[in-house]
Amino acid sequence: MVRRMLNSDPEVARPTLSRTNRLKEKDRTRRWGMTRPSWQDYFLEITRLVAKRSTCLRRGVGALIVKDKRILATGYNGAPSGLPHCLDVGCLREELGTPSGERHEICRGIHAEQNAILQAALYGVSIKGAALFCTHQPCVLCAKMAINAGIQQIIYCGDYPDELATQILKEAGVELVRVEAPPQPPGGKEP
Repeated sequence: MVRRMLNSDPEVARPTLSRTNRLKEKDRTRRWGMTRPSWQDYFLEITRLVAKRSTCLRRGVGALIVKDKRILATGYNGAPSGLPHCLDVGCLREELGTPSGERHEICRGIHAEQNAILQAALYGVSIKGAALFCTHQPCVLCAKMAINAGIQQIIYCGDYPDELATQILKEAGVELVRVEAPPQPPGGKEP
């Protein structure tokens, strides 16, 4: 099928790619009042959406494993598959007054970073050399798993009280990057 051009002026009929992109950017800014997010902000925003699936009563955490700008796996914190959620049966750590970052062994939940790593393993997806995006700094257990899984970079927003995690990640050569949370879209709310 042959298309006929109504206007034969090549500048009008076929705007340059850069002019087209400028027009799209102006239109996007005018319509939504925002510009296109960076890849880092894009992935961090998705971690906040993933965190909304969390069933933990204390802290909603989301994680993504990304390689070559592609999401390989996601995870959020909550009880193992098929078991009752903390939302349903309560939180033993909360009942005992256990401080954040301590006594992981009495928690029925699994961390978001662990879930993302396990989802990749479950479906046979290699994450060696990937980046881990998290809503919070990983704990020492998640840090050790990330190191052994071949994660090379961890980008996170919120702090977590675990200096040992920071230390072993540094020793292992895993780049740990704390960033400010990306701006919320109009009408958006924090998890």
